[in-house]
Amino acid sequence: MVARIYRPAKTAMQSGKAKTQRWVLDYEPEAAKSVEPLMGYTSSSDMKQQIRLYFESQEEAVAYARRHGIPHRVEKAQERKVRGAAYADNFKFNRVAPWTH
Repeated sequence: MVARIYRPAKTAMQSGKAKTQRWVLDYEPEAAKSVEPLMGYTSSSDMKQQIRLYFESQEEAVAYARRHGIPHRVEKAQERKVRGAAYADNFKFNRVAPWTH
């Protein structure tokens, strides 16, 4: 079972960078999830899907995986792209989209 080491992205519901600085080690699923026909619950026999370990740096996570003999894959963190926008841009003379009201 391969472990995935990554730094989580910012969720769409938050404006800050909370919970995006630490690195996460979690396992990729071995078995597919199944739906229980009567109640519709989703279950899996794979218990390693429930394990999620947090580390302060990528090097700590890789060292942990190597020390315990866990095959791993490191995903590089995507940096956030911030577009500059101002309220005054809505009233520019050379606006791309026409003003419609």
